[in-house]
Amino acid sequence: MSGPAPQYRVLIAGEDAGDRAIIRDAIAEIATVDEATSARACLDALVRQPADLVLASDGLGDMRALELLGHLSEFSNLDVVLFGALTSRDTVLEAIRSGAVDCLTKPIQGDEVHHLVVGVLERRGLQTENEHLRTLLSTMDDCRSLAAAVEPAEIHAIALEVLLRRLNRSRGLAVFRGNLGLDSEDLVVRGYSDIDTEQLRAAFGGPKRPVVEALGEAQVQAEGEVLDLLREAGVAATSCLLVPMDAPNQGDSGFVLLPDDGRAFVQDDLEVARMVASYGQVGVYNAERYQRAKERAFVDDVTDVYNARYLFASLEHELRRADRYQSELSLIFLDIDRFKLVNDRHGHLVGSRTLRALTHVLSSCIRQVDTLARYGGDEFTILLADTDHATATRVAERIRAAVARTPFEAQGGPSLQITVSVGVGTFPRHGASAEALLDAADKAMYRAKSLGRNRVCSAAELEEN
Repeated sequence: MSGPAPQYRVLIAGEDAGDRAIIRDAIAEIATVDEATSARACLDALVRQPADLVLASDGLGDMRALELLGHLSEFSNLDVVLFGALTSRDTVLEAIRSGAVDCLTKPIQGDEVHHLVVGVLERRGLQTENEHLRTLLSTMDDCRSLAAAVEPAEIHAIALEVLLRRLNRSRGLAVFRGNLGLDSEDLVVRGYSDIDTEQLRAAFGGPKRPVVEALGEAQVQAEGEVLDLLREAGVAATSCLLVPMDAPNQGDSGFVLLPDDGRAFVQDDLEVARMVASYGQVGVYNAERYQRAKERAFVDDVTDVYNARYLFASLEHELRRADRYQSELSLIFLDIDRFKLVNDRHGHLVGSRTLRALTHVLSSCIRQVDTLARYGGDEFTILLADTDHATATRVAERIRAAVARTPFEAQGGPSLQITVSVGVGTFPRHGASAEALLDAADKAMYRAKSLGRNRVCSAAELEEN
């Protein structure tokens, strides 16, 4: 029977240097060996560095053997073998009842020590392997929830929870940035104070966002930009477990990050992390296929921009985000002036082409992160994330001017000139809910019409009247 690889740490605690030497020589090839000459030194050594097995003498002068066994039982996942005189069978049984896994009686024989320690460590290895296998099976069960999720960002949050639970960790974060879905950029933090959470959000949501796509698989990092960002956020970590979860060929990126928090990651942790990542990547792929199908249902069939259904869902999401970060959010509501005349004079085909051309003009005036939607008929809305009222009003005026100077093609006749009336409202000043904000911007738009059309009105003007 071959002994286990020298991956274990054994601590010998005994006053007799001869006994310690016999035990050390017998197991030097199968374990890393440390020594202590007293019970107190033994306990202090375990506090400094955990061991797998302690061989303790029953003749330590500063503490009775059974008392020492009681203290050793407080250390998790530690095996203890007692050696010494052990004068009676009752003494041996009492030692085993007190936590010892076995006993060695004097005179200490090297072969006996070797055989006993190999058996203890091999049994320990089997127990560890079985525990790991149970962890993998439990992880597979947990990963079923990843397959059921339909929001890509939700999958990253679930993966974070699974890893924290299965690796017995308490702190970490998940980041998702994608091109699809309403949660196209999100960050979930677990186990940190409110202040630390805000610092992590600032670090990982800022311009120095780490690129993890090239990692390929979960890995432990001891240096690099991810650790730099953790330290920038005030998180002390010498290493971190980084688990990329990207949707293949879909341009979306995300990862789960666990700092070591003073406890190094081991190979079994990596195996669990890679299992979660593999399930998570499949989940992200399926969720984004669902998002693509849902997005098609959210697109207006005339203009190919988002429809009112998407607007409501997106507005609710952005309002929650704005409320969480205490930021502003603005909404532009616009209506084409006298659009009925275009349909009456030129027909609905030209009217539809005009609506499509208008969306190109509107898109050219806003950012890619802004949300343009056809609200219905000849009404459009533009959701401006992280935008204050003054900026939104300037954007609205830019849109109004661009539409007014743009010629729109009319079949078989001169170009059309159209204008728009525009209303602007801002969260939370003009509405703390989606309905209230839409109503404020809508009423501001109707005020612009009542004042002569082709103009921009702020919801603030409604407060003055």
